[in-house]
Amino acid sequence: MIVVGLTGGIGSGKSTVSGMFKDLGVPVYDSDSEAKRLMTTSAELKKAIIELLGKRAYDGKTLNRSFIANQIFENPETLQKLNKIVHPAVRTDFLEWTEIQEAPYVIQETALIFENEAQENYDYVILVTAPEDLRLQRVMERDEASKEEVLNRMRNQMSDDKKVALSNFCIDNINLEITKKRVAELHQRLVRQAD
Repeated sequence: MIVVGLTGGIGSGKSTVSGMFKDLGVPVYDSDSEAKRLMTTSAELKKAIIELLGKRAYDGKTLNRSFIANQIFENPETLQKLNKIVHPAVRTDFLEWTEIQEAPYVIQETALIFENEAQENYDYVILVTAPEDLRLQRVMERDEASKEEVLNRMRNQMSDDKKVALSNFCIDNINLEITKKRVAELHQRLVRQAD
């Protein structure tokens, strides 16, 4: 089975693209939502997160996401420490999930493949890109965030120029119809590769 990583900067439209692959019957593991699930269901993870960020990281049994976001986006070291706690747990969960899939290939949608130097974990990496102004607009609308908040998050990610050089395939996600065609092309190609 081929293992594909799907990545892209904040606001590039990774989730839109992964949804298009799902529509084609491809099993997609959404690292972001699975990480949130693990952070609330794993006692081990919860303990480590509270040790790092304090009790305010949880609001009862749920994650205090705005508190965590403020802690990590203002402090890259704290973000790295949190990633070192969460990423191994997500990786283990993804590998267990992959074992039970029956498909020519699976996709792991994850934001920080290159930042974490994790590209070796995949047979192929697909990068979703979009112009910065469009990404900015999408995230400001989606998260009801200020321009400055979104720019801070973008600064924590590697530039698209660097990512393009490290990727096997790119999808420029500006026009949804064109994106859908590109997804269909890549799907056919990956299915052929898996034969």
